[in-house]
Amino acid sequence: MELWRVCGLGEQNDASAITTKALTAALMVQFVSTASLTSVPYGLIFWDANGSICSIRRLHDFNAADMIALVSAHRDRKRDGNFSTLIRAELCLFIGLGTVSIFFGTGSRLVEIVAHPVGLIVIFLWLFAVILWSAVSVARHADCLAIKWGEPYGTLVLTLSAITIEVVMVSTAMLHGENNPTLGRDSIFSVIMIALAGFVGLVLLLGGLRHGEQYYNLQGVNSYLNVIMTLAVLCLVLPNFTTTTGDSTFSAEQQIFLIVVSIILYAIFLLIQTMRHRGYFMESEQAGVTAGPAHHLLRVQSTAFHAPMLLLYLVIVILLAEKFAIPLDNSIEKFGMPQEFGGAMIAALVLTPEGIGAVQATLRNQLQRSINILLGSVLATIGLTIPAVLTISLVTKRPVTLGVHGGNLPLLLLTLAVCVVTFTSRKTNILQGCVHLLLFAVFVLLIFAP
Repeated sequence: MELWRVCGLGEQNDASAITTKALTAALMVQFVSTASLTSVPYGLIFWDANGSICSIRRLHDFNAADMIALVSAHRDRKRDGNFSTLIRAELCLFIGLGTVSIFFGTGSRLVEIVAHPVGLIVIFLWLFAVILWSAVSVARHADCLAIKWGEPYGTLVLTLSAITIEVVMVSTAMLHGENNPTLGRDSIFSVIMIALAGFVGLVLLLGGLRHGEQYYNLQGVNSYLNVIMTLAVLCLVLPNFTTTTGDSTFSAEQQIFLIVVSIILYAIFLLIQTMRHRGYFMESEQAGVTAGPAHHLLRVQSTAFHAPMLLLYLVIVILLAEKFAIPLDNSIEKFGMPQEFGGAMIAALVLTPEGIGAVQATLRNQLQRSINILLGSVLATIGLTIPAVLTISLVTKRPVTLGVHGGNLPLLLLTLAVCVVTFTSRKTNILQGCVHLLLFAVFVLLIFAP
């Protein structure tokens, strides 16, 4: 007769890792002889799904398999598989570091290839692809942090990361070569239109097709739209009607006032979002959240892993953004493209990772998260990018044109009005998505046919 003494929790094996699917857990025990109470080799007790003991195995048994060897082999395979999976998932990191080394090692020779149009296009596409891939990696790690930290902190990390990229790209482009006074305005206006018209329309359309009607938190959306409309009109419409200076610009006193007001208003909004009224930005109780394939495939690890990786990818994007601004400016000049195209390219680079995250969220019926991502990006763009642009103008004495005019002015006002009408109730449908996509099509048309 033998007694079994429980010694500690052993390997938690997946059902597929053991010979039968009924074995779902294992606990290490020690066999003790009743005659001498001396210990003999360890063993494993296995339970089935109903909690009943289905088998007991010695770790070393001449008449059975060596359980230590089986468990060790499984652990080694699992560790090797996790390492190889991690390398594949972070392949962009090595490509990004290699690209940074190449472009900074060669100085400005690669990015200033103007005499060879083919070489200019290759450099442009190379930098664009690596920056976009790295930005998507930033969004992926921010998404993992969002799962660990909860909303709205995770979305806020993603938004601030994207805005950091935009500020660096716009600042670098403004300081490179000849002054382009409309670049900051074009990029900010493009972010508003791509987010509020393009991605919001796509999110509402796809969400409506899959889930019929989707629900969101009305107080959170109203908070976003109130601040967005106020800052958008003050920064992009008011300059057309001021008389102190001409050409849709602000005077130095007006610029300082706008910088201070924008930063203070955005800071107050962050306090509301993260502390006082955090519940406004949580998922609606009426939304039945479903876990889509993208949610299952997301490998969430510790904060100590995702936070440094996010910062590392962000540094790569910032360093490459400095180089990307040069071939972007040269390409616009070389191929005669409209100046608005440069702002649209910067906005597309910044918003694509966030747009992907917003689409994935709406497919899981998390419309509130999609709204937090897209409207948060627009608000951060106006609240942080415009102060950065105006600060550069004051320091470098370069004029900056902020006023939107021509066909873009009524289009901006119409888009803001449509957003208010769209988010007047607590649910959305596909019709509203189609209207937003129509406005985005008009925006693209006006770039090339103003």
